[in-house]
Amino acid sequence: MTATTAKPRMRAGGRAARRSLRSTRDVTMLPGLTNRLPFCEVMEGAQVAQIDAASMDILENVGVVFRDSVALADWRRAGAKVVGERVYLDRGLVRGLIASIPSEITYHARNPANTVALGGRQAVFVPMTGAPYLRDLDDRRRNPTLADLAMFHKLSHMSPALHSTAHHIVEPYDHPISQRHLRITYSSMKHSDKMFMGMTTSPRNAEDVMEMCALLFGAEFLEHHAVTTGNCNGNSPLVWDETMLGAMRAFCRRNQPVLCSPFVLGGANTPASVPATVAQLNAEALSALAYTQVIRKGCPAIYGHYLSTVSMKSGAPMAGTPEISLMNFMIGQMARFYGVPWRTSSALGGAKTFDAQAGYESATTLSAVLHSGANYIWHSAGWNEAGMHCSVAKFVVDAEQCAMAYRMAEGPKWSDFDAALAAVADVGPGGHYLGHPHTQENFQTAYFMPELFDNNSIEQWVADGSKEITARALEHARKLLAEYQEPRLDLARNEALLDYIARREREIPAADALNQEY
Repeated sequence: MTATTAKPRMRAGGRAARRSLRSTRDVTMLPGLTNRLPFCEVMEGAQVAQIDAASMDILENVGVVFRDSVALADWRRAGAKVVGERVYLDRGLVRGLIASIPSEITYHARNPANTVALGGRQAVFVPMTGAPYLRDLDDRRRNPTLADLAMFHKLSHMSPALHSTAHHIVEPYDHPISQRHLRITYSSMKHSDKMFMGMTTSPRNAEDVMEMCALLFGAEFLEHHAVTTGNCNGNSPLVWDETMLGAMRAFCRRNQPVLCSPFVLGGANTPASVPATVAQLNAEALSALAYTQVIRKGCPAIYGHYLSTVSMKSGAPMAGTPEISLMNFMIGQMARFYGVPWRTSSALGGAKTFDAQAGYESATTLSAVLHSGANYIWHSAGWNEAGMHCSVAKFVVDAEQCAMAYRMAEGPKWSDFDAALAAVADVGPGGHYLGHPHTQENFQTAYFMPELFDNNSIEQWVADGSKEITARALEHARKLLAEYQEPRLDLARNEALLDYIARREREIPAADALNQEY
């Protein structure tokens, strides 16, 4: 037969086999992302140097307030100029300190198969945290509970492109504030065997998290392996407080990474200028990164930030604006300039429901984040209403968006290029490739097929109930939860964790609503 008349052989099993393959859900976590996309660098070398010089000038001449007596004493011993609570940092001192921060981190999960690398081109997706409300499986906005938190940890576990369960995705209001960190940490550990974050709501809470990590992994293991991440937010402009610094010390002393995260509300607590905002943010981040090395030289740390711009009409924070993308590009350049891994936020939305605004805001930021070269991509699923609620519907769609972003960032796959080209000669002019062996072998992996987007005809969509994205997403979430299987936690470690929680809950006053002592 000639090439134009040959009939491509069909794959054994045909349509029924393909349906069976599609119906088998694979929730195996994707490896940490190796981002092969070109990074978007909006600054020339001279402008990177300009930001660096401006930041160092801020550190040397304006100074940073450290509202913590221990940190002030540490800085004096390190050779910094300290006047009251204000610390003036010589650029040589700062450069010398941050030089000892590892450029890459390996995060060890309790399931070794879920261990991931971070830094350089290695990146991870982490769901949102901190929501005081949720939109639940019925799309009702309400206060969350411990069961709701467990639900989100289970959804994180079932989402292949999410590499972490984070920590308090939502605030469990049915548990005392003073004891909440214990149950949040346990939920992260129990309901998934991926990596997780550790609470830094107070120095003592951070110590509890470290003790629980030691029970799960072993105290000696923590000395040489990263197993969790703390987040320490600065009070912009140019202030680090006692709570965050004490929590930072708890993590660094155990050799666990912290995100050094200035909290930017562009135009409110930074200048109304993108470059000047980045210069201030950079100074704030550098001061905290340097302090991690004063605490323990060589401990891992991550250049962090939270980015938002403020509406000059209302004062409300905004998501998805072009300036946020530009700042992400610039911060990526600065982090690479210093040779440290860095964190950003991804699927941020200001919309009150899971609507088109939420989708546009999140997609805009996610795309920019991929091209910025971020390593720790936080708030990647569920964030809406400026972080006031976590939406179940948005959570599962965002998780699928992360999978799509992961696929794009892998770059083109060339492994079957010759075999695919051979199909052109087999099919010839006027034919189709649907039945060709190459298509049959690659139909699941050649092109990403979203589960939650509807690409059927209008007639089929109507016949299926005219379900819009929120309804489809909530239905999908219920299916995931029904299929969830808890990854077994070693019985002895589980009992040790529960014993520790019980002891600490006896010691911590449940009525300590402000959580100041603990």
